[in-house]
Amino acid sequence: MCGRSLTFRESAENPWGYAPPWRATTMMPSSGSEGQRPSAHQVAKPRGRFDGPDRYSKVCSLTIFAIAIMIFSSFEIEANQLTTLIFDPMPEPQGADYSRFKHANPNHSRLPCLLCHRRESDAVRPMLPRKDNHAPCAGCHAQQFSQSSGPICNICHTDAQSGKMKVFPRLLSFNMKFDHARHTRMRDVSCATCHQPLRGGVAISIPVGLSAHNTCFRCHTPAAKSGEKDISSCAVCHQPGRHSRMPTAAPAFRVGFSHAKHDRSEGLSCNECHRVRAGVGRQLQVSAPQPLNHHASAGALSCMSCHNGKRAFGGDDFSVCVRCHKGTSWRF
Repeated sequence: MCGRSLTFRESAENPWGYAPPWRATTMMPSSGSEGQRPSAHQVAKPRGRFDGPDRYSKVCSLTIFAIAIMIFSSFEIEANQLTTLIFDPMPEPQGADYSRFKHANPNHSRLPCLLCHRRESDAVRPMLPRKDNHAPCAGCHAQQFSQSSGPICNICHTDAQSGKMKVFPRLLSFNMKFDHARHTRMRDVSCATCHQPLRGGVAISIPVGLSAHNTCFRCHTPAAKSGEKDISSCAVCHQPGRHSRMPTAAPAFRVGFSHAKHDRSEGLSCNECHRVRAGVGRQLQVSAPQPLNHHASAGALSCMSCHNGKRAFGGDDFSVCVRCHKGTSWRF
């Protein structure tokens, strides 16, 4: 055997670079030349394949190798699970009714509103998806759109063959959220920004229904942002739930109250009668005084708070009743 082969064998059998203690008995120098490999007669005891520390080192190597396989296998399983979680679409329910669209469907509620309802203008009525080839709906419902006329077509079309579209449906499955306290803290925003005089100044407008978009879209324009947050999407104001319409009438109107007679010309502002409260429901965010002057609750804000005969007419002076109570239909 050549010297190179012998050197390789020596290094393979002795990775430590020196003679370990347990091999001292087998590495005795010969009488002829020092440091040469001992002969078979000089070896006190031939080592078996798994004798001594070699057996221990090989067992350790096999154990480490097995542990490494287990670790890499677990990484592969976790990676496959993560890929499935992120990229695999949610399974469609069996026997689903494709003739009706439901925002509460888990497959739909996880998607951003602007994916389907693109705001390209300040139109009051939102747009139904009208992209080519039924995008983005066909991205998930390719099987349903493979038919020229199927149940899914009835969601948007009155006639699928002609392509005639339905009008945008009424707001039934979505409620509206609004925070008065947050808006009144903004610069250049006041009550008059959203509420305008109605009925000759007697009443003040309350934005409701689709027409409310006329008011909201003055600030919430397409692609509008507040800092880094998008404020143009449907989800800024709407959330799934039963729709609760905001009332637009007030009992004060029955007793002849008029906002036009309680404005800046009298040195009054909205805050004289209304208080904005944070952290409560939409219908409770703005308080209103009791529309009573003679039977108001003690300590409550009411007409009598001002109309006490001192600050304004009223009190026990019954000669001024007709200034508030008109005609013969009023009653206590």
